[in-house]
Parts: sequence; structure tokens; C-alpha cells
Amino acid sequence: MSDLFVEITCPNGQSYKQPTGLFINNEFVAATSGEFVESINPATGKPICKVHAAGVEDIDKAVKAAKAAFPAWKQMDGCERRDLLLKLAALVERDRDILGALEANDSGKPKDSNAVYDVDEVVALLKYVAGWADKLEGSVIPAGPNKFAYTIREPIGVVGCIIPFNYPLAMFGWKLTALAAGNCAIFKSAEQTPLSVLYFAQLFKEAGFPPGVAQVVSGFGRVAGDALVKHPDVQKIAFTGSTATGRVIQKVAADYLKPVTLECGGKTALLVFDDADLEQAVKWTAFGIFYNMGQICTGSSRAYVHESIYEKFLQELKAHVIAEYPQGLPFEDGVVVGPQVSKAQYDKILNYIQSGKDQGARVVLGGKVPDRKDLQDGYFIEPTIFADVKQDFKIVEEEIFGPVISIAKFNTDEEAVSLANDSIYALGAALFTKDITRAHLVAQQLESGMVWINSNNDSDVRIPFGGNKMSGNETRELGKFGIEAFTVAKAIHVNLGNKL
Repeated sequence: MSDLFVEITCPNGQSYKQPTGLFINNEFVAATSGEFVESINPATGKPICKVHAAGVEDIDKAVKAAKAAFPAWKQMDGCERRDLLLKLAALVERDRDILGALEANDSGKPKDSNAVYDVDEVVALLKYVAGWADKLEGSVIPAGPNKFAYTIREPIGVVGCIIPFNYPLAMFGWKLTALAAGNCAIFKSAEQTPLSVLYFAQLFKEAGFPPGVAQVVSGFGRVAGDALVKHPDVQKIAFTGSTATGRVIQKVAADYLKPVTLECGGKTALLVFDDADLEQAVKWTAFGIFYNMGQICTGSSRAYVHESIYEKFLQELKAHVIAEYPQGLPFEDGVVVGPQVSKAQYDKILNYIQSGKDQGARVVLGGKVPDRKDLQDGYFIEPTIFADVKQDFKIVEEEIFGPVISIAKFNTDEEAVSLANDSIYALGAALFTKDITRAHLVAQQLESGMVWINSNNDSDVRIPFGGNKMSGNETRELGKFGIEAFTVAKAIHVNLGNKL
């Protein structure tokens, strides 16, 4: 077998042929850079395989292929694009189990309680945006008796899409919206998790997508990502990742007046009022921070609980996490919490946990690595609950991106809102109360781009997603807003009789 494919057997015994090349013009090709990215199994710390790492020349080839494909793709009837996207969705559904397995192997997500649901989200997204492919409409604008004016929505052109490591397939799926809008795209995976999107790439060809419409490349951000952002023929960048990287991308893109969709860091505040359904508040709180090992941009890593129910909430949350969030290997039955995605993330999170202890936070649960011998070589960290935190603690101020929640108490509604808004981030927020008036008033006062009332992190492909402040640049993904973000409005003036 050539070095463009390798046979891999997952820990559960499933075997498959893993593409390792760059997917350009509907074919897997070797990188001219001669460089490779090594995929590490985070449950064991051992290599899975190496994939080709795109260099500057490779990115240029991918962009040229996309640029050449764009005119025909733009002119294709929206109904045809719709049908291709629906065919792609059907293929993803067909390959649900193997996609879930290789995602679990590469990223550490527990297969049956996590990874396969990311595949389901891609299917839901594809079906949703397929419906938009033939429904992007403009409008007629009244402009007096002698002028007929209208707008149309057109695709932007070649789009660069940069995918994060926490949801490789799901975030890849979100950015497939670009294709529904009539753009051609280059998708760059995170260097930590390249495998699932490379496997997915071959489904474009099987579904019948024309060559050049979708390119999928692996590579390092400092090389491939940088080349993608700087390429003069890439007309938009869509990025999901850290705030630090997002700031760099926006600065570089500004030199080219290139629009950027940024979905960056978060520090979601969760408010539990004294009249909340405590059982539901506990369950949603745990889901919002311990699912996906806390590697969630909207992870509810800050909770503020009314002082009258504070200790009860802490004890019930602890008991619920112990009972319902068992930790173990990604292919182990019943496991909900797997390893962090990489050694770098593992070390970073442990440093934050130590910081919380040093600054005086009370450890209610976790705060360490698990004792199980078979988990010692992986990047496992126990779900951690800190209490009695203060606003100036590092674990409260900074994004940890791990299974760590910091909890403090409040007295009044005004104090709760003030504490929640006291952050440089403003991606998501959640609140729990039975008072519908309070719920709406507090939701309006919270500064985040999204607010959940009596739930948490149950996002939907039909509903816009995005943040404010240092969580993004007020752009949105998903829903109508998400597809319009991959289009431009053109105004057309028709003179019906005005003469000079």
C-alpha cells in the first residue's frame, strides 16, 4: 500500500483504510513539503499513523483547484447542489460507525456516548444546509416609478475553513455550509486530529462532487494555516479555535481586507437561582462542562449559585458526576469521560488545577489524574469541581478548556448578572429559574452571544451560534445567519425611464 493510505485497526477491532494524503481535486496526493503530522492516540500516548502536512506550495495547489472549480459550481442550479449535499449526508449516515470509531481513536472521545453523535450532527447539518442551497433569495426594493431595484445573494468565492481539535467532524460539518452557498473551500484540520476529516474527504468524490469544490488538507497552523489566510485568492476565512489564534488571523486578514468568521474562546457563566429545578440544573451543569472532557468552547466553566442553595447544589453536582460521568478508555462500555486530546492540553489543564488549589479554591471533586493503572499512559484528568472561588482566580478568568468548573455564590439577581458579565469572553451563558419574567430579563442583560434558559449547550443547527467580546467578532455560524455569512449581497439598479 502506498504512503497515501494505511490500514488501521481501532482498539475495538474495527479495521479500515485511512487516507493520509492531501485531498486536492478529488484525489489524495502527497505533500510537496515532505513534512508529516503524527496522529497520537490520547488514550495511550502512542502514535496511530502519520499524515502528509501541507506546505505553502500545497496550499497554493489547493486554492488554484478551488478557484478553477468555482465558476461552474457557482452557476450550478441550487437544486443540484442540494441533491449532492443530501447524497453526502446519506454516505455519512452509512459510515456512522466507522467514522465514530476513528474519531474516538484519534481524539479520545468515548465512541458510543460521544463520537457517534458528532457524526449525527454532521448529517443534521448537511440536511439543513442542503435545504438552503436552492432558497438563497434577494429582495425587491421600492425606488420610485422610474427605477426597478433588487438584490441577489452570491457566493463569495474560495473560502478557507480552519477546523479545531475538540470537534473535528462536527466543526468540519458546520463549515460545509460554505458549499451549500455556492463557494468552493479548502478545509484544514487541526494538527492534533487529522484522521476523521481525511476519511470523510473521500465521500465528496463518492457523492459526485466536482473536482476542486472541496479540498481537505492536514498541516501545521504556523505553515498551512498561515498560507491559507495569506493567500490572495482565498476570499474569506472561517475559523474555530483559540482567541489567541483568532486575533492573529484577523490581523493578517486585515491586510487583504478579507472577511473572517471567528468562533473563539469562551468562559460560559451558568446562573442557578433559588427557585430553580435543582435536579435539572445539576444535570445540565454537568453536561455543559464534563461532556467532551470539557473541551467545549461554550463549556460552562463558571457557575454562580444562589447562596440559599449553594452547598446543596455542590453536593448534588458531586454525586451526579460520580454516578453518571464514569471515566475510562474511549472504546470501553459505559464510559462518558475520556482523555484530553493531547499532552499539551493535559499539562495546561493540570497547571490550571494547581493554580486553583494555590489560590485557595475548595476542591469538591477531582483535581487530579485518575488512579486506574490502564489510564496512566493517556491524557486523563478527573472531572474537577472547585468551590468558593473569587473573580480574580486564574481558573475563573481564563479559558481552561478541560473538565474543570469553578463555582461561587451570589445573593441578588443584579449580583448574578454582574458576575456573569465580568469576563473578557462572551460566547454563551445559561440560567435556571422557574420565574419566566426573571428568565427573560436576565437573558437580555447577559452580554453573551447565546443564552440558554433551563438548559445548557443544547445547540441546534437551525439556530445561530457565535459570540461577542473576545469570543468572536460578532459573526455567526448555523441557521440562516450561518449560510448568509458565506454570501455577499449584490444590488442591481434597473433604469425604467430616467434620462440625463
